[in-house]
Amino acid sequence: MSLVSDLAVAPVLSGGSGPGGRTAPGRASRLSEPVCDVLLGSRAPSFIVEEADAAGLAAYRALRHRVFVTEQRVFSGHDLDDRDDDPRTVVLVARDGSGAVVGGVRLGPAAGGPDIGWWSGGRLAVDPAERNGAGIGPALVRAACARAEAAGALRFEATVRAGAERMFTRLGWRRVRPLAVAGLPHVLMRWPVGRIAALVAATKSDLGTLLAGLAPGGPGFVGDDGAPVPGSDLVAACDAILPSMVERDPEWAGWCSVLVNLNDLAAMGARPVGLLDAVGARDASAVARVLAGLRRAAEAYEVPVLGGHTQLGVPAALSVTALGRAREPVPGGGARPGHRVWLTADLGGGWRPGYTGRQWDSTTHRRTPQLRAMLGAVAAARPAAAKDVSMAGVAGTLGMLAEASGCGAVLDVAAVPRPGTVSMGDWLTCFPGFAMLTAERPGRPGLDAGPASGAACGEFVPGGGVRLRWPDGELIEVITGPVTGLGTAAEPAGYAESAEPAELREGET
Repeated sequence: MSLVSDLAVAPVLSGGSGPGGRTAPGRASRLSEPVCDVLLGSRAPSFIVEEADAAGLAAYRALRHRVFVTEQRVFSGHDLDDRDDDPRTVVLVARDGSGAVVGGVRLGPAAGGPDIGWWSGGRLAVDPAERNGAGIGPALVRAACARAEAAGALRFEATVRAGAERMFTRLGWRRVRPLAVAGLPHVLMRWPVGRIAALVAATKSDLGTLLAGLAPGGPGFVGDDGAPVPGSDLVAACDAILPSMVERDPEWAGWCSVLVNLNDLAAMGARPVGLLDAVGARDASAVARVLAGLRRAAEAYEVPVLGGHTQLGVPAALSVTALGRAREPVPGGGARPGHRVWLTADLGGGWRPGYTGRQWDSTTHRRTPQLRAMLGAVAAARPAAAKDVSMAGVAGTLGMLAEASGCGAVLDVAAVPRPGTVSMGDWLTCFPGFAMLTAERPGRPGLDAGPASGAACGEFVPGGGVRLRWPDGELIEVITGPVTGLGTAAEPAGYAESAEPAELREGET
């Protein structure tokens, strides 16, 4: 993997064999010279940043020894440690025009055990002869930030010399606290990874303004993805699929249109009774592919398609409405400070081809009894609040549940159930197939959802937003306030804090 900073463009872009790095006069000069001028300006780059090979790693370690042992005398004898022996450690090096290593930095998971998205960087070294304003140090730092985020890190820190704090601050890093290394003053700095906040802003932040005055969900159900139908035990849910997904992967779009709507009903403890679909596409062949996926999902879940609407000769479009029944729907705004955050997720399956890091397919390989067991888990357990994980990911959906409940939430990163091959950054921001967040009262168990795995992984707290809690006790705020702006849900009529499953309240066994 090669990481190129804004000051480090690959030499192949710098031109041909003419003087000054420009293409010599000839047939190609009229094309390549203006292109290179636009990309590089008037000065060719002096270095590139890339991931080190074996030779680059050896050169980097030799440079480190010169800087930290010989020059700065931070260490005596050598500066190697267990991080150098960790196979997960990544080394980035800067090479000059001749290929010589003139700088480097290492980064990787900060602690042993599974990688939970906590990374640290260090041993940033630049050849003394190259500290002439070329920007090698800043370029390595920027490349390290990009590499850590690409690996799914949600926390990235570095311990830097006190004298280097100004450079890191200029690059956007934030001071955490002072500390000492080998008796010398240092500062712990943190790079603000904004992945969760950016996803929330892109998917949910406009809802409050757009839906002002509509009161979606009705009293007690603000922020829920389904809505109780007044005067009945019906619950309705409606979801649309991105047109680009309908166009590119129509069978998967059809499957997901059923999946997301049934998950919405399941989060409210509703038993599905039927579906309505509205599909549009350029021709009958395209519609048939969408309906094939939809039909296959409806059959797998054993939920009938009651009717719908089809239109040809139009841009791709797909939405589905699901109807279910629940005498007492479970709200998405019933959490209270002191309740536990419980995540139940189906960890089987894998990334949908073409959607790596964004859409986890845990359902297409499941049998009907397994799918129905997951759908019925909330109805059986009746937690204080429930919400299925959707476009905003685990962290963003937790923020929505907390917002509707009028409180905040803390998520224990190390306790989050997730597939072993998936990075924490991807898992907390993807669509996970089947995943349910619930608020569990003290002493109550979590959901029993067939093949899905569940664990307590945090708690609801006074205030607002969402913070990630790490194994060292550090709390990092990733959502600072309301997610949707829809506000807090009032308590539904007939719904009490001490609510038990209906069959227990009625004295049934």
